[in-house]
Amino acid sequence: MIRQTTLRVRPEDVQDSLVLKKAAAKALKVPVDSIDAVQIRRRSLDARSRNPVFELHVSAYSGEPVKDLQVPVRFDPVPGGKKMIVVGSGPAGLFAALRLIEHGIVPIVLERGKDVRSRRFDLKTINTEGQCHPDSNYCFGEGGAGTYSDGKLYTRSTKRGNIGRLLSILIQHGADPDILVNAHPHIGSNKLPRIIEAMRNTILACNGQIHFNSRVDDLILEKGQIKGVRTGDTEFLAQGVILATGHSARDVYMLLDRYDIALASKPYAMGVRVEHPQEVINTMQYGEKAKSCHLPVASYSLSCQVGKTGVYSFCMCPGGMLVPAATEPGELVLNGMSNSLRNLPLANAGMVVTIDAPLYEKYSSHSHFSGLEFQKELEKKAFEAGGKSLAAPAQRLTDFLENKVSTDLPKTSYIPGVVSHPLDRVLGPFITDALKAGFQTFSRQKKGYVTQEALVLAVESRTSSPVRIPRKADTLMHPQITGLFPAGEGAGYAGGIVSSALDGEASADAAAAWLV
Repeated sequence: MIRQTTLRVRPEDVQDSLVLKKAAAKALKVPVDSIDAVQIRRRSLDARSRNPVFELHVSAYSGEPVKDLQVPVRFDPVPGGKKMIVVGSGPAGLFAALRLIEHGIVPIVLERGKDVRSRRFDLKTINTEGQCHPDSNYCFGEGGAGTYSDGKLYTRSTKRGNIGRLLSILIQHGADPDILVNAHPHIGSNKLPRIIEAMRNTILACNGQIHFNSRVDDLILEKGQIKGVRTGDTEFLAQGVILATGHSARDVYMLLDRYDIALASKPYAMGVRVEHPQEVINTMQYGEKAKSCHLPVASYSLSCQVGKTGVYSFCMCPGGMLVPAATEPGELVLNGMSNSLRNLPLANAGMVVTIDAPLYEKYSSHSHFSGLEFQKELEKKAFEAGGKSLAAPAQRLTDFLENKVSTDLPKTSYIPGVVSHPLDRVLGPFITDALKAGFQTFSRQKKGYVTQEALVLAVESRTSSPVRIPRKADTLMHPQITGLFPAGEGAGYAGGIVSSALDGEASADAAAAWLV
């Protein structure tokens, strides 16, 4: 017999099987010795009171073996015949390729950057020498931007697909099985490369193709149908194309525009990264329990409305570091990442403001690229404010709120360094005023959040794409181009690893249905 119940237990007891059995027996009103095992199916931390507790959704087993939560997905070699090009090897592209294999379709994955291991050398150069590699950076390369952004697997997109199936695929490629249980699972940027390599090997073992250093720079079109793509002098032909290029592949938008393929401007968000000592966040969240070894490193999620404008935290990285995520010379973009242990001394998060048409009205002549032009404007301003290098303009949070230039700056994890600079000159009045109002609200919600120990750095600008590639709701195909399936963040239909992966799978399903 298997019975379900919910338990609330102290952090120090969450791994104690006897305590869990006793708690489950009490909840189910049965003898303790009638329960053979307790399996945790969902684990979340409730830190709203002075005494944090874990809430556990469990299965109590009596008289039968414990079932494995993970259900592996079978990938068999594809004999050939039907082929689909997948442009991009981020979450959307990789999961689209694996899903195509399940449908018996050969995926041809084209990645503009390098494999995940070789990519690391270029990232080191970006940090230490300030040299931006246009095709190999924190956004471009095997695994996409998600490889170096902590590997957070939490999403609100629960209706988009089978998240448990997706997590199982990650587990069978090397992820910790706990990601199926934790309410806010993450993998860690130090472990993701090995998992992505394993996914690549599965694709290759099933007769799929993966081509690195293969930036798509032209389309092969015939009477409104896509027949393939060109990368330099090489042509790749297939029945269709899944376009999963990520939110920073601006040249792909320009390529589509060159062929008068419909695009649309969309709302997005921009702002800053805020960095605190991790101890400050732990105390803010846990109070007197902050030093408990039984509690995870604390994180936060904050949001509020300032008039009609949303201000919210984004991509919070506890025990993490800040990284330069520019994709072109002459721009500055910030992002955050954490390793699996989240054990570095500083925490960072994006704090961003919703951006829509009135803000970039001066770029209205650029039509669907008006939001993109505004994004580029702020990234160039940040680059110039940092001394025309990858050093980031920054202020203490308290100085930002008081319109003061910081005379000195606290320690930062950002390797290229920081330069004291009034951030309102980078962000402009609208974003600055919205952020100030947001910070003041968060200060009331979370005691200790606003502190002179906190550092504000500009600019966090790649939260999502400012451009959408339209597609039909029923077929997920572009309304003009037969066989073209826009997918993931770059197409404007996802935001994060899980939602991008789910959208990639959905696009592969749609492509398979069309090919029947």
